[in-house]
This record gives sequence, C-alpha cells and structure tokens, in this order.
Amino acid sequence: MRGNAFEARVKADGGTELMRLLHERLGGSGEPPREVATPDLSAAGPEGRAARTALALREATVAGGWALLDHPMLALEVAGSPAYLEPDAVVVHPDGTWTVVEIKSFPMVDGSADASKVGAAARQSAVYVLALERVAEVTDGAQVGHRVLLVCPKDFSNLPAASVVDVRKQRAVTRRQLTRLTRVEEIAAALPEGATFDPERSPEDLETAVESVAAAYAPECLSACELAFHCRSRARAEGAVEALGRGVRGELGGLTTVAGVLAAAAGKEGDPADPAVAALRRAAALRAEALEGRVACR
Repeated sequence: MRGNAFEARVKADGGTELMRLLHERLGGSGEPPREVATPDLSAAGPEGRAARTALALREATVAGGWALLDHPMLALEVAGSPAYLEPDAVVVHPDGTWTVVEIKSFPMVDGSADASKVGAAARQSAVYVLALERVAEVTDGAQVGHRVLLVCPKDFSNLPAASVVDVRKQRAVTRRQLTRLTRVEEIAAALPEGATFDPERSPEDLETAVESVAAAYAPECLSACELAFHCRSRARAEGAVEALGRGVRGELGGLTTVAGVLAAAAGKEGDPADPAVAALRRAAALRAEALEGRVACR
C-alpha cells in the first residue's frame, strides 16, 4: 500500500514531479518540461497492450516532444516464448531517447539507498531496457538510454528523491543469460514420445509423464515450483548431491552421488589428485582426529 501511494504521488499532476526529477538528474538545461504527452495505453490482453505501447513509443518519437508512458507493457523473448513486462514508467525525450523509470518504496537516506536493493532494481531495469531495445530497433530515431531513473522516498518521508543508475553491466549479463537459455522447442523435442502434461489427463497418466522426465532439483526450487517436492524425493532416492544445493554440487566436481562422496572421503574411491577428493579426505581426517580427541578427554 505504501509503495502504491508513493508511486501515485510521484506520478500526480501528469507526472510533473517525476519529470522535474528526471530533468534534474539527467542534466537537462533550462526549465523542466511543461508539456508532456501521456498516451493512453489501454488495450485487450498483454499482447494488445504491448502492441499499443510499441505504437505509442513510435508516435512519441516521431512527434519529437516529451512523453510519459505510465505502466507500459513490453514483450521480451525468453527461451523462445514471449514474456510480458510492465515497468513503472518510460519517458520519451525530444531527441528520441527512451528512459526507464523505476519507482521503489525503500528509502534513500542522505542521497544513498541500500546497495542490495539498488542492485536488484538495476537488474530489473536492465530487463526493461532489453525489451525496449527490441522496439527501438524498428523505430527510426529511437535509442534506449542505459541510465535509468530510480525514484525512492527521501529520508523516510513521502517526498520523492531520484538517482541515476547505469545498467550497462546488468544489461550485458542478462542478455548473455538469455542467449544461453534452452528454447522451449528444444525442451519439448527432448520429451519422450507421447508425453503430455495436460491437466485433463488422469492422475495415473500425469504421474507417468512426470516420471518420464529427468528431475533437476535444487533447494531453491521449493520456493518457486509446485513439483519441487516430487523432484526432491527423486533426488534423495537416487542419492544425488543436487539435494544438498547448487553450491555443494559445484564444489564436488565429478562426484554426483552422496554414496560416491562418502566413499571418496573414506579413501575407497576417487582420484587423490582430484581437488574435491583431496578436500573430502582432509575433512574426514580432521573429523576423525576431532572425534578421537573428544573420546580421549572423556
């Protein structure tokens, strides 16, 4: 509720305060813009809203004036499927630059805010920048600014303060991650023939379909996936080290099962030259030494 109220205040009176902050932080000369277009972005469904937003961006760029798009809808291809995004605002400059505006409710005290929260806002804004670039590529005279305007409450008050955040690094990282994602078509092609996850199928058929797909479990899945408990059970039954977390899995190298890890620690399996095996045996020796000392003290 506080965040919504703060955002409404920032955008009040046609975005007068927001445009003042943007003009102040992005080095505009003269007076803040007084005439700002606020196009209507309403349309049916996310696809329709995304198309309406793209049209409004093109029209505002051609007009050569200031424009404020409130909660535009952007589309970004993720692994071959469209993902729809809704930034707080996008400002079109007279020179054709598009600036992302992100409004947050965490405070900006003495001109600075919590670094972790600012970082999260920068990563979020970088995704919006990537989505805007798709529209800018087919819009003459348009360019997407790599500096976004972050607006937060000033010193625990409800007064807005702004800071400019450069998101070039976050944009590059996000773009690289998106290119590495496996496309939906490739995932579907790898499924066993006849596998379907249609909710209308019987529970037995769905269970068979789920069992036919390899589980890639991590503890983080519990907060994001409804099938996490199923995959966790399979990982535990198979003794997979993934059940211990991605960090542990990465440290263990070629050791993929808990039984294999214990055998390597006991010196029964594994290459002694392997750093993971050497570390496990060292840890096992230290544990045994500690236990022997504890028994001796008794």
